[in-house]
Amino acid sequence: MRILGINAFFHDPAAALLVDGRTVAAAEEERFSRRKHGKRPVPFSAWELPEQAAAWCLKRAGLRPQDLDAVAYSFDPSLARPAADMGLDDPWDHLRLTYAREVPGFLRTALPGLDPAVVRFVPHHMAHAASAAFAADDADGSSVLVLDGRGERASHLAARRTGSRLEPLYAQELPHSLGLVYVELTAHLGFLRSSDEFKVMALASYGRPRMLSELRRHVHPTGDGGFRATGVPWHELCSPRGPDEPWTQDHADVAASAQAVLEETLLDLVRWLHGRTRDSVLTLAGGVALNCVANSRIAREGPFSRVWVQPAAGDAGTALGGALLFAADRGDDPVPMPGADLGRDWTDAELEGILKTAAVPFDRPPDIAATVARALADNAVVAWFQGRSEYGPRALGHRSLLAHPGHAGNLERLNDVKGREQFRPVAPMVLADRAAAIFEGPLPSPHMLFVHDVHPAWRDRIPAVVHVDGTARIQTVDAAAEPLVARMLTEFERLTGLPVVVNTSLNTAGRPMVDEPREALECFGSSPVDLLAIGPYAVRRGALFRSGSADPSGPADERWLR
Repeated sequence: MRILGINAFFHDPAAALLVDGRTVAAAEEERFSRRKHGKRPVPFSAWELPEQAAAWCLKRAGLRPQDLDAVAYSFDPSLARPAADMGLDDPWDHLRLTYAREVPGFLRTALPGLDPAVVRFVPHHMAHAASAAFAADDADGSSVLVLDGRGERASHLAARRTGSRLEPLYAQELPHSLGLVYVELTAHLGFLRSSDEFKVMALASYGRPRMLSELRRHVHPTGDGGFRATGVPWHELCSPRGPDEPWTQDHADVAASAQAVLEETLLDLVRWLHGRTRDSVLTLAGGVALNCVANSRIAREGPFSRVWVQPAAGDAGTALGGALLFAADRGDDPVPMPGADLGRDWTDAELEGILKTAAVPFDRPPDIAATVARALADNAVVAWFQGRSEYGPRALGHRSLLAHPGHAGNLERLNDVKGREQFRPVAPMVLADRAAAIFEGPLPSPHMLFVHDVHPAWRDRIPAVVHVDGTARIQTVDAAAEPLVARMLTEFERLTGLPVVVNTSLNTAGRPMVDEPREALECFGSSPVDLLAIGPYAVRRGALFRSGSADPSGPADERWLR
């Protein structure tokens, strides 16, 4: 079957395409529209569909809309209740439901030729669950936990996968929502709600959970697989912070307290679920599953021997999950996702043509990986644009900014390049076979969804990637899956003795991750990046901004060529 998955109801609109149970393509609309998260999560935007992402997915497979057997939309309006009946203050929520009911017609307009009769509504949290349980390797007979802000009428789902079946075990009804509590704190701390929750997680490392006992009155597990999470009086705990105001210790302490109560509640839910299933594997999805600090505590203290997190754990992942669930229900065996690199790519010839059209000086060194390793060893900042773009919020070696981890100043340097807060950490990319010698935590960790303790002997050697609490959110690199990245890391270790490179997303603050070559050139040209490695080609800042016109047809700088 040919199934297109669509997420559009709340935020992070995305599309994913399955053919006979295999993931062919998946992409978020923000990478095409260049609007962070695709749209704001307000009722008036529910009609906005991932038109460009969906069209690209079909083009990738050589399909037309009329070739589709089904379109799986990851929200079922028939399951929803009025917001007021669920205790939510959202007076325009009925607009969302109206738009959702009419989505077959909207999709027919967005994808000319589509038969609206093939559109199917998939329950939101079941789509989340399928995005984890069916996408993970070796997850038949596994437990799955979903937590986010909200779905049709719940904010949580505990379930179990057996073969091609997903059996729901418990769902926490709204208004109780761990995700919404974290969203409310995000706004209270002056960050953008439903966007900047990861900043609260980073800020928590600078605080003490001294408000934990007060928070437990409002957020706590109930012991039966559910929890209570609503009505937190944030104004009584600390004063609100304006978006442009500096943060205080009180702000850090309330963030630390919220993080602690979240972790406690999640551990109780995980233990309850394991008590019901006795499985060894747990898969996670939903926006809360992007909290890598909580994920690590679940892996460390929870009863499951393996924890796998969907790389696109937020709502974007429900596009894939909805398609996987529908495929499984119709008899197609869902195949685990091949990796997070499911987006657009360009051939070498296409990249060369784009560089020539842009009239920038570039060259094709014998080995771009070795060239980048030498540049990094010389303390250059490198923009790395290789292969298919990532699905989900993490840069995993395809759209990355790279730097030397041995210079502490590179943290501030990269945050300046990206124009973001200085309390934000950057991540280490490390060869999988070297990770255990440097980091302690769940291994392998290819999707950057856990935090790891940095062994004390290494903290002074790679200070740029060590967070204030002595941890790092690592990405392990398997040479079989990522040969080019692995070759770069191997050469960098030969030159420096360090098997680690700084990796952060190739974008600037408030903008989506770079997706296409033009955006890579724009980011390179507008920020102090020394080298752009785009496919097999190298563009050097010194050559690009040298006085006078540079010849774009050949090498312009001997540095890092040998």
